[in-house]
Amino acid sequence: MLKVNHVTKRYEDGTKAITDINLHIQSGDIYGFIGSNGAGKSTMIKSIVGIHPFNEGEIWIDGYSIKTDPVHCKKRIAFIPDTPDLYEHLTGMQYINFMADIFEISSPERKQSIDKYSTIFEMTSKLHNSIASYSHGMKQRIAIIAALVHRPALFILDEPFVGLDPTASYELKRLMQEHAQNGGAVFFSTHVLEVAQKLCNKVAIIHQGELVKNGFMDEVVGSKSLEEIFMEVRNESKNMDII
Repeated sequence: MLKVNHVTKRYEDGTKAITDINLHIQSGDIYGFIGSNGAGKSTMIKSIVGIHPFNEGEIWIDGYSIKTDPVHCKKRIAFIPDTPDLYEHLTGMQYINFMADIFEISSPERKQSIDKYSTIFEMTSKLHNSIASYSHGMKQRIAIIAALVHRPALFILDEPFVGLDPTASYELKRLMQEHAQNGGAVFFSTHVLEVAQKLCNKVAIIHQGELVKNGFMDEVVGSKSLEEIFMEVRNESKNMDII
């Protein structure tokens, strides 16, 4: 579903943002991507979805290269950023239809998707309101509905639970599980480690632009919690900096 092979990205001054990243997300996976602020999570995600170019390596989505076949890749994914940047002069429905038009979704199919997801996220009565009038959480819900309207194979989410209330968070987690059970895949970053440990079957921990842990959740955490493993990684790094 998603293969990241030896990807490195450098800034213009030569500083490496991410270094030699390797990931393999398969159908049925819910893959958590963990790291501190500035560790490289968003840079990696934006490279995967084609927002950031990268200097070395390759990224394939469902067999297509994000470098050479970006349109094919983007047709197969839903990207939900941590802070949705929506067209606030539109209504929620106009924005969702705009996204459905881009993906050339038929009227019956889009109606089915909009009805389903707007009901799940309790936005049906608010779809015809201006996006400018929405709270952050409502904007996040509209971004989710619009991203899922074309029924993508791969969900890619950057801190998806930020701004969502408990009900919306619960429904999003349920949708992620349902999607994986139906043969799709989910790759998402989060700071909520307890949620990641319960939800994910695989996890990767990135620190200072490098993967330091990667694999099945049970193998990575062992008898400990993901929070304990994450803190061990941070403490080991601090000790190495002191030395």
